[in-house]
Amino acid sequence: MRILLVEDEARLASALKQLLKENQYAVDTVHDGDSGYDLALTDSYDIVILDIMLPKMSGIDILRGMRENGVQTPVLLLTAKDTVEDRVTGLDAGADDYLVKPFDNKELLARVRALSRRTGQFSGSDAIEAGPFRLDFSTRTVTRNGEALALTAKEFQLLELFMRNQNKVLSKEIILDRVWGPDADVIGNAVENYVHFLRKKIDESGKPSYIATVRGVGYLFQPDASEAR
Repeated sequence: MRILLVEDEARLASALKQLLKENQYAVDTVHDGDSGYDLALTDSYDIVILDIMLPKMSGIDILRGMRENGVQTPVLLLTAKDTVEDRVTGLDAGADDYLVKPFDNKELLARVRALSRRTGQFSGSDAIEAGPFRLDFSTRTVTRNGEALALTAKEFQLLELFMRNQNKVLSKEIILDRVWGPDADVIGNAVENYVHFLRKKIDESGKPSYIATVRGVGYLFQPDASEAR
């Protein structure tokens, strides 16, 4: 299960990430609202844990933006405020749960488990499609024109990122951050290697690649380019 943690207090964010990892969750952590909003809209998570008071963009604004863009991922709000008005504001913005700081780790984990049981309700996030490709999260399968493609976990994540950002140039730095995580210790040409692996599995023989290299910048995924193939 993938969790996005948006928390600007570095020590708390580090402690929560370690706690969640120890309980078998995969966690991406960012420390400002703009980065959190960007990830929440362009990547796929099972749960978002979102602090309200954040630099650059508030947690409430992130939450409203998510819901306005059709992202129905369950959201647990964290806040130091405990007034009725604050709770109502958060819930009206689309939050699924609300936890006041300071909190007990056991309570946080219990609320995460409760939200995780709801994820199957959001059919809008079960699958995404781009051109001939369909990526199904419930079965972890990928098809091209109905034909199953055998991808590794990292290739699956990479294709998902491309599909969510089709016809946009993605830099190698962005790909590293989204697929391997901002804290990952990646050595060498990981992005180039995995793009190469992915191309071999998704491209059609004798036709141009769906993933174009933009020299000096990154990569461009064009799923509808098949019409010009």
